[in-house]
Amino acid sequence: MKLARQASALFVWAAISSRGLFAQGGGLPASPDSLQLRGVELRYMLPEPLFNAPPPPPPIKALYVNAWAFGSPKLWHLVRLADSTEINAFVVDVKDDTGCLLYDSNVKVARDIGATRCIRARDARARLDTLHEHDIYAIARIVIAKDPLLAEHRPQWSVQRRDVGGLWRDRIGSAWVDAYNDSVWIYAAQIAEEAVRMGFDEVQFDYVRFPDEPREAMANAVFPARRHGETQRAAVRASVAKLAERLQPLGVPVTFDIFGLTASATGEADLGIGQVWEDFITVADVVLPMVYPSHYYAGAYGYARPNANPYAIVKKALRDALERSRPHPRSAAIRPYLQAFTLGRRLPRYTPHEIREQIRAAEELGITSWVLWNPRSVYQRDALRPYRTEVRTASSEGAP
Repeated sequence: MKLARQASALFVWAAISSRGLFAQGGGLPASPDSLQLRGVELRYMLPEPLFNAPPPPPPIKALYVNAWAFGSPKLWHLVRLADSTEINAFVVDVKDDTGCLLYDSNVKVARDIGATRCIRARDARARLDTLHEHDIYAIARIVIAKDPLLAEHRPQWSVQRRDVGGLWRDRIGSAWVDAYNDSVWIYAAQIAEEAVRMGFDEVQFDYVRFPDEPREAMANAVFPARRHGETQRAAVRASVAKLAERLQPLGVPVTFDIFGLTASATGEADLGIGQVWEDFITVADVVLPMVYPSHYYAGAYGYARPNANPYAIVKKALRDALERSRPHPRSAAIRPYLQAFTLGRRLPRYTPHEIREQIRAAEELGITSWVLWNPRSVYQRDALRPYRTEVRTASSEGAP
């Protein structure tokens, strides 16, 4: 089909060219009956295709930017950091784990529950335009299940206490919405659709799961929307698939943050939160395992202090992820979240060395896209490769 279209295009061009197929006898023939064409093999006529396939996009090297940082002068510092280093993308909180929104939304539920009364950046659209002017790929992060604002104002959509009634809360006092409830996922999809219309290049969903609380705490949790016999895994799997299907017409990547240990869990274990690796990689464009070394338990992968071994932990975690994905030829791309923070007083402190060691582990496995996470959105320049003119030129043209 493609060859036929190319031949037709060439035939039309030849018809109007003084050196085309109709010029064989020194001009147009007197009548169609006298027209004679020389046999010409297409392989000589079209030595190269008329249109080249676009090159693959460059790897994503991103920073997490919280809503406060995005809405403050701190954003200009982060933009300058991207301009002078390998960073080419920002993950921006559009809806964080407070339930507040980045901008003044027109989504009815958001307005009804007051999510637009605590917006972080009234000039969000202008700031987003600035990112694009600097060739920074903008990713909208949207938290789903940990939304205390939605839980407080829509208690019928929320996790309840078994003993005394009322809203169930986690160890820090946050209420959660019920991940069995379809309305929770529809609300997240509506926010995502709005963010794309505003100009975000990708949507990324986080807290796509049930609470990760101790077993005794979860024993007191009631999920009103749970259907008889329905499992946490089944609820997450179905909802993730619905999100991907609903957002597919928008034409932007749909991506999901998941626990790093999800890829290393044996069999169909869901870590008690409903996350199974295969349920995500078979529907998402990208999965982002959060492989922060400080979040692995003592003894993980044979290391007594995982936080002190960033290279080894990230490499082993991502190797497991690649192995889990290998049987699925059309599986999602893997773009890990890497640790760019120090967790409390836990040693060692994370300097540029520890950050680069994680990047090195990923790149040795062929994973060249990643996101650095620091909850305060503070990043060390020395952890990043400096920017070179030839790299920027290639990236802006879409070269790898």
